[in-house]
Amino acid sequence: MLLSSPGLRPLRQTAGALGAVALIALGAVPAVADDGSSAAVTLGEIAPIDGVKPGSTFEPSVAFTNTGTAAADKVWLSYTVTRGLSHTELPSNCLRYEIPSYDEAPSKSEAVCEFDQTVKPGAVYAPEKALTLKALDRALYDRLRVVVGTTEPGLDENASEPVRGTGPAVKLAEQPDATPAAPGDGSHPDWDDADVKVTADNTADFKVAGAQLKGAVGDTVDLSVKFTNAGPAWVLRDSGVSATKVRIKMPAGTTVTRGHGFCQKVATGTYECGTSESWENEGEGETYTFKLKIAKAVPGAKGSVTLAGESRPFDRNKADDTADITLAASGSGGTTGGTGSTGGDGGGSTTSTGGTGTSTQGSTGGSTSTGGGSATGTSGSTTVDGNLASTGSGATLPIAGAAAAAVVVGTGAILVVRRRRTDRP
Repeated sequence: MLLSSPGLRPLRQTAGALGAVALIALGAVPAVADDGSSAAVTLGEIAPIDGVKPGSTFEPSVAFTNTGTAAADKVWLSYTVTRGLSHTELPSNCLRYEIPSYDEAPSKSEAVCEFDQTVKPGAVYAPEKALTLKALDRALYDRLRVVVGTTEPGLDENASEPVRGTGPAVKLAEQPDATPAAPGDGSHPDWDDADVKVTADNTADFKVAGAQLKGAVGDTVDLSVKFTNAGPAWVLRDSGVSATKVRIKMPAGTTVTRGHGFCQKVATGTYECGTSESWENEGEGETYTFKLKIAKAVPGAKGSVTLAGESRPFDRNKADDTADITLAASGSGGTTGGTGSTGGDGGGSTTSTGGTGTSTQGSTGGSTSTGGGSATGTSGSTTVDGNLASTGSGATLPIAGAAAAAVVVGTGAILVVRRRRTDRP
C-alpha cells in the first residue's frame, strides 16, 4: 500500500518486541446536513498508463462524481507518485511534499490540491486543467495514486515540509456530458481512491558477480557474491514480492557453515536468495555472504550464481545473468563432518550476515528489496515461495529485538527478521 487514505493518515508507534503499529485517525468527520443529507465523492475509472518515454510528460485523466445527496463546499484531490515519476509545475492551490520509504513502501511524492468551490450532488467534475506528471530516466514500473475527499487530508508524519505550487490556480469544471460514477460501497463516502499502474518504455540490467576461492582442505573460507541493478531504471514489484531471486550453487567439496539471512537452502549445496525490499533502485543491489569449509579437494570444483525468480522482460542483457564460483583447494582427503564432493551445507546455516539493504524509509521492516545497509543475526529455514518471507536460511531464526515481525503464511507460521534499510532516497 503506497499511502494511507485522506483523513486516515496514521501515526505509527512501535509497541513491544514485534514492532506493533498503532494507527490513529487524524481526519475530520464528514459533515451531515440537518435533514440527514450529505455529500459523497466517487472517482471515475482511470485507465493504466503504458509506454511512456523517460523524460516525457503525461496528463492522467481524473474526474469524480458527487454521489451524495447534498452539495460539498470544498474538495481535495491528491496525486501521489512513486520515485520513477515526478510532479511538474503545480498550481498555487496545490501543495507538494516528499515522503521517504518506510513500512516496506517505496519513497513517493504527493501533491494535494484544494478546490474551494461548491460541488453539486449528481454532477461530474474534473480539474479545468489536468495535472501534468513527468517520467524520469529511472521510470519503469511506477504507481500513481489518486484520492478525492471532502475533508482535508492530514500530513503524513514522515513527510517533508509542504511546498506550494507557483502556477496559476486551477478550478474544477463541471462535465455535463460525462457519465456519473456509480456510488461507492458507503464505507467511506467522504473519500475515494484509485491506484494506477504507469509503465515506462525503459530497461534495467540485473546482473550477478561470482567469486574465486582458494584454500586448503580443512580451511573455512569466506564467499561473497553480488547482485546489482545496473539500471538505468529502478524496478518495483508488488508488495511482498522480492525484486528478484539469486540462486547460488556451492563448489563441490565444500560445506556451508554459515549462511546468509536472505537465503534458504533449496537443494544440497544450493541456496536461493531474495532481496531486502520489493524494489531495487538503480545502481544498488545485494551482497550475499557465506562461510564455506573445504571438506575435500575436488579438481576443477566450480559453483555458480544465477538470476532466478520473477520474469525480467526489462532486462535485455542476458550475458551477465550467470557467473562462476571457482575453488582452488590444496591438500587431499576429507574432513570430519564434511559432505565429500557434493557441495553440502553442513546441516544448514547456523548464523548469517544480513543483506546489504538500504533505506531512508524510517520503517520497522525495511528488508525486502532495495540493496545496502548490513545487518547481522542468525537465520532460519523457511519454505520456498515467491515472497520475501521465504528468504531465511538454516535451522533457526531468532527475534532481533524490536525489529522482528511475525508473518503467518497459509497454515504455517513463519518468523521473519526484516532488515531495515538506512539510506533510501
